[in-house]
Amino acid sequence: MKQNKLNFKQWFVENTKILLNKLTVQTESVRTYTLLDGTKVIEPFSKTPIIAAILLVLSIISWNVTNVNLGDLISRFPNFFSILYQMTDPRWAYYERVIGPMLDTIQMSFLGSLIGALLALPVAFLSASNINKNKYVLSFARFFLSLVRTLPVLVYAAILTLAFGFGVFAGTVAIGIFTFGILSKMMYENIETVDLSAYGAIEATGASKPKAFVTSVFPKITPAYLSYSLYSFEINIRYAAILGYVGAGGIGLLFDDRMAWRRYEDVAILIIMLFVVVFTIENISRYLRKRLS
Repeated sequence: MKQNKLNFKQWFVENTKILLNKLTVQTESVRTYTLLDGTKVIEPFSKTPIIAAILLVLSIISWNVTNVNLGDLISRFPNFFSILYQMTDPRWAYYERVIGPMLDTIQMSFLGSLIGALLALPVAFLSASNINKNKYVLSFARFFLSLVRTLPVLVYAAILTLAFGFGVFAGTVAIGIFTFGILSKMMYENIETVDLSAYGAIEATGASKPKAFVTSVFPKITPAYLSYSLYSFEINIRYAAILGYVGAGGIGLLFDDRMAWRRYEDVAILIIMLFVVVFTIENISRYLRKRLS
């Protein structure tokens, strides 16, 4: 094994040197040329070959590190169609068992999205450089948001189930934290594009900063805020469907159970009902966002 790694490293180094030498010779030969009057013109240096070489090198390294085996991919790919075939005969009686967890998933997504959206707005104001002129508070707010966005919602759910126990409460809090982090960033970037001339004019008339802000800035960002909130709820329905894998409640618990028992006829029912719910919410959300815009 060590010998194979040494051979690969040696092969990689030698081929990289050869490739870079070829690129150097080619770029040097085309970078300068002489006109009829003797004037030398320097052609702009193209970075495309170097970028392509870097991508090729990274691809080779990734292929070696991840041990991708095309033989296994091709030989086992028919298993995917075998599972799909077993889903072609759904057990329709199972839908009664799915209704309760599906409602939990919708309620969990809605409440988590609502909590995250309400908390995101004030933090977005603190993170907007055109509103908050205190560089220390601004830096801390942005650092805090970066910290919140570091972990995916599934990791938050896994941690919260340890703190609060299994169930939809942990899933709701996880979705709320995830929505808060994403929506705060989207909103403060939107706030920074707002023209504050009206805000300054109203403040110059003697109005307080909060009143000037509510009067001039808030109406401009409200459509975007509501649109982003609806979009977050739409996404969270999908995330909530997998939180059950870590015990955070909802339809994900059934997915985990049915997949573990290889009951693909029940999995088909779960997928169909989830598709109907997501499709319905997507269309309602799309209609509302169009009305807001």
